[in-house]
Amino acid sequence: MSDWLERLGHVEPLEDVVLDAELVKAMERTFVATDASVAPAINFYTPTFKVFQTSELKGCGKSTWPAVSITGGDCKLQCDHCKAKILEPMLPARSPEDLWRVVNGIIEEGAQGMLLTGGSNHRNQVEYDAYYSTIRRIKDNFPGFKIAMHTALVDDDIALSMEQSGIDAAMMDVIGAQDTITQVYHLRRAVDDFEATLESLVATKMKVVPHIVIGLHYGRLLGEWNALEIIQRHLPDAVVLVVVMPFYAPESRPFETPDSHAVGRFFMDARQALPGTPLLLGCARPAGMAKSQIDSYAVMAGLNGIAHPVDGSVELAARLDRRVKVTPACCSIAVGDEVMAMDDANSGLDIDLESIIEQERQRRALSRSAERGLGGIRIVTEGMETAGAEGCCSA
Repeated sequence: MSDWLERLGHVEPLEDVVLDAELVKAMERTFVATDASVAPAINFYTPTFKVFQTSELKGCGKSTWPAVSITGGDCKLQCDHCKAKILEPMLPARSPEDLWRVVNGIIEEGAQGMLLTGGSNHRNQVEYDAYYSTIRRIKDNFPGFKIAMHTALVDDDIALSMEQSGIDAAMMDVIGAQDTITQVYHLRRAVDDFEATLESLVATKMKVVPHIVIGLHYGRLLGEWNALEIIQRHLPDAVVLVVVMPFYAPESRPFETPDSHAVGRFFMDARQALPGTPLLLGCARPAGMAKSQIDSYAVMAGLNGIAHPVDGSVELAARLDRRVKVTPACCSIAVGDEVMAMDDANSGLDIDLESIIEQERQRRALSRSAERGLGGIRIVTEGMETAGAEGCCSA
């Protein structure tokens, strides 16, 4: 049987991707040593897959998982990698009344849930106090509507208020290096405050999904392994890994693109440190060759899910004998991937692994300028086969 690097060479979109051979061998040895019956399936959340309509999986829409900010585009911290720019395209809801109106509007447009967030104060707290009664009202009136909240730093009382308001999933960044907190976040808080926040959140009934931003210290890996140790001490429902994309970094404090091979090594370490915890690669990561490398490492390291994978990732997973699932998901659903990933381990569509390789080869041979994606691949679910219908969105 061919080794993993050789199999990678048979995946046309990835055939020129340069990976660390020793790292790939280490990942392969780890996978081979894993009991096949417990080897994790991998779910690809992708807008490029043709949507298959079933009673369990509905077509996606552009407002399925909008992001809502209670501060609009304002944030006191002005972190070096963000400068609050990430908030600007979000739907503003600067008062509880605004939030009620916004939520009613997006539900009418077909929203299944939302990310609720906002800019932080100088202590890295999002001031939600005035909103909890409105959140409770939303959940009482629309019980199927999911709310994932970016919590920032909290204590036991704040975490309890979030739980009682009906928040479904709590998300926060775990930062493991004091220098990163001080220099990148401009924050006078300690690493211990981030651990205390995670401890407070996991003590509630909310789903807890911490994030680790790889390369957060100006593109260098610094506190990521300490963040892993923190998460090991307070096991959450799932963990999202993203790679820093500092589009708005000032020229005076530039970020370098994180080394893709170092990111891959961290993926392997994260998988070994958290063997029973779902690991999802979020949609934020560098583009181009770096993304192809990062996504390949994510497949090989055994991550459970990849949001918006690079072309060839699904075929690579099939060639590496991983059980492959695909969840059609528009870009607007990216903020809900965390909730989707843990609400139903059986969500997504099983893929016929033999046909995916053959049909992808035929598709590329017929039209190299065709729409990127997995269009036309035969989809197999229990006792059912069909060809994908046309998708509702594009990458």
